[in-house]
Amino acid sequence: MTYPIAPLFCRPWTLNGLSPRLIESHYAHNYGSAVRRLNAVSDELAALDLTSTAPQALGRLKREQASLLNSTLLHELYFASLGGDGRVPPPAISAALARDFGSFDRWRREFMALAESLAGESGWIVLSYLPRERQLMNLCATEHAQGMAGGVPILALDMYEHAYQLEFGANQEAYVAAFMRNILWPAVESRYAGALDAAPPLTLEQPEFAGLPGVAPEEVLAMLAAGDKVQLIDTRPRHYTTRDNEIMAGAVWRDPERISEWMGSLSKDQPVVTFCVYGFHIGCQSASALRDAGYDARYMRGGHFAWKALDGPVDLFKPPAA
Repeated sequence: MTYPIAPLFCRPWTLNGLSPRLIESHYAHNYGSAVRRLNAVSDELAALDLTSTAPQALGRLKREQASLLNSTLLHELYFASLGGDGRVPPPAISAALARDFGSFDRWRREFMALAESLAGESGWIVLSYLPRERQLMNLCATEHAQGMAGGVPILALDMYEHAYQLEFGANQEAYVAAFMRNILWPAVESRYAGALDAAPPLTLEQPEFAGLPGVAPEEVLAMLAAGDKVQLIDTRPRHYTTRDNEIMAGAVWRDPERISEWMGSLSKDQPVVTFCVYGFHIGCQSASALRDAGYDARYMRGGHFAWKALDGPVDLFKPPAA
């Protein structure tokens, strides 16, 4: 399968003490790189001839895939965790933290202490809900591969020596074969049905643009690769154009505040895709205005930085004349 770039969830310009430049770089380069590499590894796995591939090579790729998927999921959770007043949790989560940690302040001290415990090492500190215990827990991971973020296990094979050595000695293959013969599939199926009830990560919703058609950056890339005729309109605000020296290849910048002046230059016979910085407002408003005027317009979800995170082709952006 192909893992899509998720639009940036937080609004960088609203953050206190975290600059848009920091968030943009983190999203486009670190998160985007993880998603692109994840897709490359997944494609490599899908193309393997399992009759001739060494198990070690398969294992290496699967471990890398798991690590990259964790990186992808954790980055998406990180961006979705930003944008509010962290000092005052709402009543429901405050009560849950007090229930499981003793108080909100104790949770906060533990969470921050875990971050300090990494002492310069790379890793993640995560507040997780454990359905089995119905409680919240802080987790410290120094590697992406230490657990699947948001995963609900339904089948497990213990490959530690204590699971098989007493009976099978060093014969792991016999142990695995015995395990496979003894899987209780009705129980696995039951756990699968339960896992389907687990809610997916909260997706970005903009009620004010609920009926407005959008298009993913991956779809735009596919359209361009197929040679489809599409009018790409960069509607980032004028003040933002001084902050970035790149523009989507094939796109033209147009001032969103003067849309009534330039929309007449567009063709109504070809689809239009508009995009702004992150895909929150301006690109949506531009597409909406164009649709009201009779154009087949859609906005690109995630905007300019989703395109960069996808590593879509860009050109040097020449700032418009004042």
